[in-house]
Amino acid sequence: MSRTMEWAARAEHLRGIPRKLVIAAVGGFAKTVSSFLNTADVHNGDTLLRLVRSRPHRVPLITVSNHMSTLDDPVMWGFKGFPIFDTNLARWVLAAEDICFRNALYSYIFRVGKCIPITRGGGIYQEHMNEALERLNDGEWLHTFPEGKVYQEDAPIRQLKWGTASLIVRAPITPIVLPIVHHGFHECYSSIEWSLAATELPLECFCDHS
Repeated sequence: MSRTMEWAARAEHLRGIPRKLVIAAVGGFAKTVSSFLNTADVHNGDTLLRLVRSRPHRVPLITVSNHMSTLDDPVMWGFKGFPIFDTNLARWVLAAEDICFRNALYSYIFRVGKCIPITRGGGIYQEHMNEALERLNDGEWLHTFPEGKVYQEDAPIRQLKWGTASLIVRAPITPIVLPIVHHGFHECYSSIEWSLAATELPLECFCDHS
């Protein structure tokens, strides 16, 4: 199986201009939703900032979180002080192929925006998981949703898929793993769906690195 538009995901693609444009647009959207239209309450955000900006050279970072809406990424990175417009610091993220890569236009935009397509049910050794491993080998930051799908119930986290664990085990340099728990993003999605309702919604994000 060939990798979907892998050429568009390369930093040197068209001198990086498409990536800068997409990251700027997505970052502006996330900043608006998280910091201006809603109230974001971030706990231990300094830990995330430190690991994104100044972790040891070539050491990869994996952040894992629950998944409450299709807007979790990028809205969760829009809190005040986060370098969301920096293309070099921006995360790579595993994205569902059947949602984000449905046609050529979507595929190009998500690829340029540092998204790696994952085929649900494709197993931990599918070609794009190998691509995610390559990004970790480069010392990059990768975000995953190990639940594997959106869950909006306020309940204990579901059984996790094996993919993230396999990446941690297979990476030549052991990644730093930062768990993130967030709440309120599904309500944020509803407000956007209804023309960005004026009422501010509380968004909470907890970062825990022991």
